[in-house]
Amino acid sequence: MNLPSRRTVLRAGAFAVAAAALPARALAAARPDIGVSAELFPLGSVSLLPGPFRDNTTRTHAYLKFLDPDRLLHTFRRNVSLPSDVVPCGGWESPTTELRGHSTGHVLTALAQAYAATGDTAFSTKANYLVEQLAVCQDRARTAGFSTGYLSAFPESFIGRVEAREQVWAPYYTLHKIMAGLLDVHLLTGNARALTVLTQKASWASWRNGRLTYDQRQNMLDTEFGGMNEVLANLYQLTGDPAHLTAAQYFDHAEIFDPLAQNRDALNGYHANTQIPKAIGAIREYHATGTTRYRDIASNFWEIVVGAHSYAIGGNSNGEYFKAPGRIASELSDNTCECCNSYNMLKLTAQLFRGNPSDVRYFDFYEKTLYNHLLGGQNPNSTHGHHSYYVPLRPGGIRTYSNDYDNFTCCHGTGMETNTAHTGRVYAHSGTTLYVNLFIASTVNWRGFTVRQDTSFPETAATKLTITGSGTFELRVRIPSWAAGAQIRVNGTPQAPVTPGSYASINRTWASGDVVDVSLPMTLQRESTPDNRTVQAVKHGPIVLAGAYGTNNLSSMPTLQPSTIRPTSTPLQYTATASTGQVTLLPFYKVHGQRYTVYWTVAETPPFIAHYPFDGNANDATGNGMTATLAGGTAWTTGRSGQAVDLSGSGAHVVLPSGLLAGAVAFSVATWVRLDTVTTWSRVFDFGSGTGAYAFLTPRSSAGGARFAVTTGGAGAEQQINAPTALPQGVWTHVAVTQNGDLGVLYVNGLEVARNSAMTVRPGNTTQNWIGRSQYGGDPFLDGAVDSFRVYGRALTAAEVANLHSTGT
Repeated sequence: MNLPSRRTVLRAGAFAVAAAALPARALAAARPDIGVSAELFPLGSVSLLPGPFRDNTTRTHAYLKFLDPDRLLHTFRRNVSLPSDVVPCGGWESPTTELRGHSTGHVLTALAQAYAATGDTAFSTKANYLVEQLAVCQDRARTAGFSTGYLSAFPESFIGRVEAREQVWAPYYTLHKIMAGLLDVHLLTGNARALTVLTQKASWASWRNGRLTYDQRQNMLDTEFGGMNEVLANLYQLTGDPAHLTAAQYFDHAEIFDPLAQNRDALNGYHANTQIPKAIGAIREYHATGTTRYRDIASNFWEIVVGAHSYAIGGNSNGEYFKAPGRIASELSDNTCECCNSYNMLKLTAQLFRGNPSDVRYFDFYEKTLYNHLLGGQNPNSTHGHHSYYVPLRPGGIRTYSNDYDNFTCCHGTGMETNTAHTGRVYAHSGTTLYVNLFIASTVNWRGFTVRQDTSFPETAATKLTITGSGTFELRVRIPSWAAGAQIRVNGTPQAPVTPGSYASINRTWASGDVVDVSLPMTLQRESTPDNRTVQAVKHGPIVLAGAYGTNNLSSMPTLQPSTIRPTSTPLQYTATASTGQVTLLPFYKVHGQRYTVYWTVAETPPFIAHYPFDGNANDATGNGMTATLAGGTAWTTGRSGQAVDLSGSGAHVVLPSGLLAGAVAFSVATWVRLDTVTTWSRVFDFGSGTGAYAFLTPRSSAGGARFAVTTGGAGAEQQINAPTALPQGVWTHVAVTQNGDLGVLYVNGLEVARNSAMTVRPGNTTQNWIGRSQYGGDPFLDGAVDSFRVYGRALTAAEVANLHSTGT
């Protein structure tokens, strides 16, 4: 639903449980989570050492101590006719704003997290006062004319307006924030009254929604409701009361969940941060029930948003809404990348990691978004940690920030939560295994050990882990996909080679004082947008570099000359020549108080779009920055030359960037493949956006031969090139497909095997580009190995294809 102005746009965003995982708490739960293989640490087990994250945390702690709780309580008290003579808050907490009360929920969570991390009773005392006063307001619900258990800063009639589909901002969104805050105060400070207030409010929500028919509820869910399904599922896990699970499932939004369950991207035109909390609720409902459909909904949502809707800084949305898949260059404005969205995407990421901790993509994305979006979302010049709402990505954009009492947007609230919980996801554990997920200066206490991480990452491309305590455990350190050439040394001794895009394992009996040094080489690269490969962001390792433009409000996108980029003596800082003249490039998270550009126009990308040698990493050897990632347990094996990706046939595949062939009128794809099993309808590659639009190569179709097919109208509209036989099993085979004009040609081992002179369709701007995986969920994954995968924006000649085969490249 669109309301007329920025301050009346439907919103969402919440952080219900510290560290994004219900078990990361002080109190025992009635039910264990299903499908969890690794657990995040309680906030108090990890301490931050000096660095930017501790600086952000310190500023937010100061703000929490500064806030007057009675000003937050003013509208709650007045809502039940209790006296209050304090100065009301302004902004989104003003007495006439329909979202009033949501910030109190954010503050409850932030206070609880601050107390859990520090033990400072100033935080718990303020949280307890808020809970007691909210309980007083809840006890007056019937006197005020509301239903038993109702608690809010606005009248219950707002809920009636939702049910009647009348104009109203987002009342359940606000109620979710308060409920999540109450749960966090209970879990992290031990406040029993918070659970009582929450349980009564949950019973009210169950009663209120249980009166409605299924159709009435589904219609109502078009209005933003935050993470109501999440907090109620969390409460079910804590208490074991099935009524809370039933209430959680009242908020399962079929209009959003059904396409996601089919792995179909139907997000275009939907308010972004209304949908992200629904996916968080889905993964929590999976943990509560074991129903894999919930898991698939959450996982598919993450894949779709990360792969087809995210900017170089990891954020998403323009004007708060998802756009068509792959639209990035055409969606640059002052209203991109709402901070709440990234806050919630990282919350979802942490939950998905718990179920599949071997998938490095989760914390690769987490790192990308944390450093490039949220770390810089806080104003370092504010002693109270004022926070950004949008992060403009149009050329000449500039960050703006909240204030003490006259703002209170959703991102002001999630900013408080983000910056009181940085300790919750740096590490994880499973049995006798300790995971190092992020390179943040900190210490963790676990099983009688203390692990201290000293690092100034990303300004230095390394981290040092010092072990205190003696005994045996396995240390797993994330080796990011971007870290080609990474090395690990234990007490100065080099360890076995590590693989970018994996967790390196060190399993040994540790002695107190052992030191693990991890080098993480960073290279300068560029990331192209899916919809225009000449629009690019510059990165140093995972860190996005922005051009600093001072007061210059750019009227158009500058053109960058990549060959002029030169490092300076300052870490992560470069100079370059652009169409505007000499410009300084520096980490985007450090750009404050001046205008900037993140994206540049770069001279047309060469026709050689991407090349993946797969020699121990998934980097693009062309320098175009089209880095791939390994997924589903993909491993390494001996290749046709060097190494190759080993695809198991049971989920392993390679994820290529979106928009590989966007705008290409001619193209070629060439690779080496060794099939361990020849399975009908498996894929050597499949570039698509679902089952309606794709271009694939299968080793064997139902007709018995290898097939290349392209369509923009589903299976019935395919244009095909059919070889007479399938690709062979057990031997390295070179295969290539080219398309130029209406002519498509399929080559095997350097020789043409089939052609079609009526190929009028092009792949276009595809958003799900895979090696070894099909757009169709029922098709098998490829069982074999793939090496030297090449993508061109032109049609190779027959001689060039023959040369690739004969030279083994």
